[in-house]
Amino acid sequence: MIRPSVLLFALLISAPALYRYVLDQVDITEVLIRFVIAVPIAALLLAGLRFVTAGYGRPEGKPEGTPVTPTPMDVHEA
Repeated sequence: MIRPSVLLFALLISAPALYRYVLDQVDITEVLIRFVIAVPIAALLLAGLRFVTAGYGRPEGKPEGTPVTPTPMDVHEA
């Protein structure tokens, strides 16, 4: 199943062709071909983005962070 984000991104990629269709510069078949070509490209790009950002979340079962206890520092006056 194709994700809606892929279709939206493919529509964004093929938006210039759609705009040229509105201006009556290209045929509808060319617009649809560009959209069909943009769908797998958008799917690959978004899959790569999902792969890169998959490790950014906090794993479950792990603590929020490393507990740190502050210690006073020796401050010398000049």
